[in-house]
Amino acid sequence: MKPDVKHMKWWGWGEEGVFFNYLNKPAFAPFVKKALNIDLRPRKIDTIAFDPATVAESEVPGALLEALVAATDADQVTTDAHERVVHGHGSSVTELLHVSRGDYGRLPEVVVYPRTDAEVAAVLAAAVEQDAVVVPYGGGTNIARSLQLDPAERRPIVSLDTGLLAGLYELDEEAGLARVGGGMQGPALEEALNDRGWTLGHMPDSFTHSTVGGWAATRSSGMQSDKYGDIADIVRGMTVVRPSGTVSLKPVPSESTGPSLREMFIGSEGRLGVITELWVQVHRLPAERTVVAYMYPEWKTAVAAIRQISDEEIPTTFVRISDGNETGFSLATQKAATTVKKKVEAAGQKGLWALMRKRGWDTDQMCISYVCFEGSAEDVARRRKAVDKIAKTHGALVLGTGPGALYDQKKFDTPYLRDFLLEQDVMGDVSETAAPWSKLNGIHRAVYAAAEKAYQQLGRKGWVMCHLSHSYHVGACLYFTFAFKVGDNPDAEYALLKTSIQQAFVDNGGTLSHHHGVGMEHAPWMEQVVSAEGVAIMRSLFDATDPGRNLNPGKIIDPAISLFDALD
Repeated sequence: MKPDVKHMKWWGWGEEGVFFNYLNKPAFAPFVKKALNIDLRPRKIDTIAFDPATVAESEVPGALLEALVAATDADQVTTDAHERVVHGHGSSVTELLHVSRGDYGRLPEVVVYPRTDAEVAAVLAAAVEQDAVVVPYGGGTNIARSLQLDPAERRPIVSLDTGLLAGLYELDEEAGLARVGGGMQGPALEEALNDRGWTLGHMPDSFTHSTVGGWAATRSSGMQSDKYGDIADIVRGMTVVRPSGTVSLKPVPSESTGPSLREMFIGSEGRLGVITELWVQVHRLPAERTVVAYMYPEWKTAVAAIRQISDEEIPTTFVRISDGNETGFSLATQKAATTVKKKVEAAGQKGLWALMRKRGWDTDQMCISYVCFEGSAEDVARRRKAVDKIAKTHGALVLGTGPGALYDQKKFDTPYLRDFLLEQDVMGDVSETAAPWSKLNGIHRAVYAAAEKAYQQLGRKGWVMCHLSHSYHVGACLYFTFAFKVGDNPDAEYALLKTSIQQAFVDNGGTLSHHHGVGMEHAPWMEQVVSAEGVAIMRSLFDATDPGRNLNPGKIIDPAISLFDALD
């Protein structure tokens, strides 16, 4: 691997040696037994050794290899087996299931690491000249199969890694704008900004491994979007390198210059070019940050409270509520109390649950909520008091900052659970949507019904849970997690669950995705969401700007691999 570019492990999420451990969580195994009817076994492996002998030799044409070396340098171009496997997939659960079992699928013939816009342009020119496919690669975190390669593609595939296009190049403190490299990963950017008293504030689940360019390319949203906005709000300008030239968009607060090119490139998933540089809006680090936890008696009441917070326009950094199933899951992942302080807290929690049951609460239906406040001490105190009042009006108990601080510390750990579940032959994945406030509860019910029907068709027990986040004036995001033990045909079983949930979104007034992008995973629903004419316009755009289909084809529309293929 390139020594100065950080990648995740080839077979799963995150870093080698970091994994989910349930043995220090006494309630987790009983929870899984009840939810999925399986007995967990201790983890067998902490890593999977890579064997290059399992990877077929690259068949990259000599002329293409020479052209790529000429476009960059010899040490920036590689056909190494490990590199090709890392760059041959994203992080969707189906991709990781196959890769972790040694089924690599279609791999790129070559990986290239350009350092400059000029080198990116030369790589793209060489690829078009040699009729090769180019797939931009950031952190490899995408779960909508925006990086999965078409097994039927016979042309050579080039993975263009943006990892060397990284850095905080410029900070305009008067305007609150930063110019950054598209390949810069979240932690590196936050560290560079924090050192100068600033923050981007964009923190998706994938934050620790994803890149700024990847966020823009997939129209990402972060956990703190209530305050800082989605990536479409954050990106003010950008540079996009294309085979025919470079598009440079100035950083301005707003403009009336026809259809927005900036909006066109955001969410384009590499089909319109390589996003090499971005101007993003940044904010001064807040003087104070506090996360407060609340417990509501049930889902509808909690949703009503969050809607009131939005209606009254109380500034928050994020507001999140978990439904009864997700609250139960969260409680089951608590570590065993080993210190006197923790044992006292655990005893207090049990006493609180007992008190709630005496008050008539169904503790299987209670919903935990987290609200984050940032600003001056006075502002935080004032806004926290206003939210406390709303929460209590809707019957909530104020749990305080202890649980909130724990959530804030662990918010990026959840993806590691998927690797653990896959080792247990359990597929766990997520689907998210956004809808107006008036439709959220209906979607919540419909998805649960769709998932349960699919589990019945599979003839086995499964799990589904949900949280609400990313609040807007007109609505919010619903984020569902589902899990089941796989049988003999995991691809078809997964496809049944995923298509059922996605169709429930669309049929009940939601969008097919709020922040994970389209890729191949969600492409089959695009016509239902944006209309047939909308898809026709997109197709005309892609055909006109990429007539040779050299730029990440088979994504967003006309998927190279469809979930419905697995059901046939």
